[in-house]
Amino acid sequence: MAEQVLRTLMRTTDLIVAGFFSPAAVAAVGLADIYGRLPLWFGLGVGDGAIALSSQDTGSGRTANRDEAVSQALLLGVLAGLPFAIFGLVGSFWAIEVLGADAETVRLGGLYLAIILLTAPAFHVTMIAARSIQGTGDTKTPMYVNAAANALNIALTVTLAFGLGPFPELSVVGIAVATAVGDVLAALTFLIVIYSSWSELSFVRPTQLVIMKQLLVISAPRVAEGITELIAEFPFNAILLAFGTEVNAAYHIGRRVYQQISSPLSRGYGTAANIISGQALGRGDTDAAYFNGLAAAALAVLTVGSLGAVIFVAAEPVVRVFTSDPTTIGYATDFARAYAISTVLIACYVVLAGSLRGGSETRPPFVAKLTGAVVFLLGTTYLFGVHLEYGVVAAYVAVVADFAWRNVVVSAVYLRGNWLERGTEMMHERGSLSVETDSKE
Repeated sequence: MAEQVLRTLMRTTDLIVAGFFSPAAVAAVGLADIYGRLPLWFGLGVGDGAIALSSQDTGSGRTANRDEAVSQALLLGVLAGLPFAIFGLVGSFWAIEVLGADAETVRLGGLYLAIILLTAPAFHVTMIAARSIQGTGDTKTPMYVNAAANALNIALTVTLAFGLGPFPELSVVGIAVATAVGDVLAALTFLIVIYSSWSELSFVRPTQLVIMKQLLVISAPRVAEGITELIAEFPFNAILLAFGTEVNAAYHIGRRVYQQISSPLSRGYGTAANIISGQALGRGDTDAAYFNGLAAAALAVLTVGSLGAVIFVAAEPVVRVFTSDPTTIGYATDFARAYAISTVLIACYVVLAGSLRGGSETRPPFVAKLTGAVVFLLGTTYLFGVHLEYGVVAAYVAVVADFAWRNVVVSAVYLRGNWLERGTEMMHERGSLSVETDSKE
């Protein structure tokens, strides 16, 4: 959770700093972040494959299989980051323009996007390595590394954006450069940690195709989640832009308020559920794996739900931290409250999905996100907001309805328990059910 707080604080700082310049700067960072979330989702997807195999093989004692899975996942992440870097060089301005943004937003957003996509391979390494280490039960090391990288990122964001000291004022470009530097340094540090004796993991030469196959099988639905979100965000942001630049900026601010205050807890619980369910499954204790997910979900609902109440009450003063524009403040307050109402739903969904992923089951969360995004987020916003002319109010309702539906889908799959059988079968396939003691050389 601490790691997630620091990560989201870095992104929150980006929006706060952008708010000092103009609503166009806020919209530029927010729109560019839509594309920036695609390498994020790929990193999370492969990272989920790595953490599932890492936690299961830690539980079963098959550390040789674990090290090979991590090595293959990191290699896959680096190779997959190269197309994103190329796209950043040749298509960043077009990517912002196609959303219907004004000229200034296109200029700022294109520059920001080009810079952050250039370091996509490093970002993938950071995401995959952190989750691989977490799978062993060590959640402190990723926190230390990311805390240092994010602290540097925040300091550089303020310094480069405003031109403090000997540095020139770079505005949105400075925000992007700070992000790129932080990602590269974090990736290098994680590689050193895995290579050294600090981590239980080791680099090995890949030899088992079955492990690569399982990584792809587990990762593909998670990556597809990101593609679904990206596709849904395009028309959703286009609709909000049609309502006005201030409305679009308000959406990104309201969403960021939730992400900073309550999202880190949800993600922390989700990661923990993934680890403890996966390790229990690796030990062959399916009852514990099933119970752990439900217990984590109950705890998440209680704690994150209380934070949601705080967000709802304090929405307006918190939103004012991001912008001083009166119109944007009004819309952003309502978006923040919509997410505040959704916090209980989001917490339950994230944790149950995390437990499913600990059992190598990543398909139900993808189905939940796909149907929720198309039917509720987009469908409700367009039908009621545009066609029936209820305006931005429909978007507030759509946010809540989207997460309500996701819970219906994921809960139904979780309670059936078939995900436990899937995880066990995949462990059999790669020979990870027999205990084997490997010492790290």
